[in-house]
Amino acid sequence: MDDRHFSLVLHDIAPETWPDYRGFVEAVDRLGERLGQRIPITWLVVPNFHGRGECRDSDTLRRVLDTRLALGDELTLHGYYHRDDAPAPRSLRDFYMRRIYTWEGEFYSLDRARAGALLDEGMAQFESCGWPHGGFVAPAWLMSQGTREALKERPFTYTSDPQQLYRLPAFSPLEAPSIVWSARSAWRRGMSRVVSAIQYRRFQHAGMLRLALHPVDMRYQPSYDYWLQMVEHLMRSGRQPVTKQSWLNHAAPDIASDNLAQRANKDRSAA
Repeated sequence: MDDRHFSLVLHDIAPETWPDYRGFVEAVDRLGERLGQRIPITWLVVPNFHGRGECRDSDTLRRVLDTRLALGDELTLHGYYHRDDAPAPRSLRDFYMRRIYTWEGEFYSLDRARAGALLDEGMAQFESCGWPHGGFVAPAWLMSQGTREALKERPFTYTSDPQQLYRLPAFSPLEAPSIVWSARSAWRRGMSRVVSAIQYRRFQHAGMLRLALHPVDMRYQPSYDYWLQMVEHLMRSGRQPVTKQSWLNHAAPDIASDNLAQRANKDRSAA
């Protein structure tokens, strides 16, 4: 594999968001055919997006994701409800993070028990669909200490924040910066274009670059065009498209071996 990679990551996958992504995914597939190389996608799946319906109950989404898995794409658990149902924030910092920065930081303030319960429910839904649950990405990349503790106790292979991927259970970091847009208004889209250009110049030499797309990006032509053009640019510049899990398997075999050894020692201690 080439030393420079990128991962196309679709956030907030749910029955109600698939129609937003459908045309873009088809365009990416056509682009891959035109360039002679398939472009794999990492799908961040929310089991019950905002409590409006479980993925396992959607025959349409299940057929789509089953097909994409068979083609070599990756499915990743992305929260459970993707909304912050915790008690109201008490500090100014928490108010900013949970009410201004985002209203969807589901795992930002959870204790170990509640985080673990939601992780278990998410894994159970994946398993009922026959989907592997390799990675976990918290909504808005926000995780409490309780979430971190719960992740260490479960069979996830990685998690992430905006700048890094972390091999689990040791939380071993690997540089993998993200480019992300905020597309909900015209001024945000204009600012996102400027910021993303700065980010790309800053990160262009990183071994792994993540493109973090959201359903709202697909609803506006400027953001839609930006992402499709960026994928083509990265392909033509020599970066190899990969899923996050396949990149981790390639880039961090030593870390992976260390983590497996840690799990084995933990299992022997518990026996």
